[in-house]
Amino acid sequence: MTTRQRILIGGVGNIFLGDDGFGPEVVRYLAQRTLPSDVALKDFGIRGRDLAYEIAAGYEAVILIDAMEHSDKPGTLYVLEPEIEDISDNDAIESQLPAHHMDLLRVFRSVLMLGGQMPCLRLIGCEPASLDENNAMSLSPVVQAAIEPAVELVLSVLDSIRERCSA
Repeated sequence: MTTRQRILIGGVGNIFLGDDGFGPEVVRYLAQRTLPSDVALKDFGIRGRDLAYEIAAGYEAVILIDAMEHSDKPGTLYVLEPEIEDISDNDAIESQLPAHHMDLLRVFRSVLMLGGQMPCLRLIGCEPASLDENNAMSLSPVVQAAIEPAVELVLSVLDSIRERCSA
């Protein structure tokens, strides 16, 4: 019997823009861990359309990992719980969601436009030191040092979300 994957953990970000590759790198580290059978782990990179379709396929909960600027010390980790009520499928989107661009608000709106439901959602972010092409394909040392703590944070949030968001 196959267990239905009900929780999605996804990394987002551009590995060619320095610390923006934080989400995909955390997913790479998580792939080396044994995760529960009902958890799907995916690196979405900058493929916003793929992420929208995946969420619309139906999960009880989604944990997304990304570099996020909050004007804090580089390497600082965050856990955010967006207000799903603020996301409306009635909001105008100028064009279709591009295949190779990641704008999470547009992704979430697209999920609704596709007829999906927004699941219980957590965003895990890391304050970047650099988001430019000069650090192509490598994280800054301070963000690299945040990878293992981020993995532990994801696992902690996973435990919490399983308790709070299960149907």
